[in-house]
Amino acid sequence: MLAPFLAAAEAAAKARPEVDVELARELLAEAATMLHNGLALDGLDEHDTVIVVDALAADLVARDPGTAVRARAEATLTEPGALHDAEAAWAAYLTAASILQL
Repeated sequence: MLAPFLAAAEAAAKARPEVDVELARELLAEAATMLHNGLALDGLDEHDTVIVVDALAADLVARDPGTAVRARAEATLTEPGALHDAEAAWAAYLTAASILQL
């Protein structure tokens, strides 16, 4: 689960020169740990977990991560894409936002 978060940190640092890559990696590693310890993804099957983790990693490096995660949660209900259980993914996104205090 950690790899997508670290990759997102590195991508953000490359795209935005004001972002320190080491600090971004540290912050996103902490976010991944908090999500794991908070059981935010426990209601998802393996397939949906991969999708949600990738999306959270991308959203957490957005300029406004709280808005990005909440928008993703709402969009999941109307356009679930490849998700097996859109409602569980929606709940995971909102739980993640709560755990990370976004």
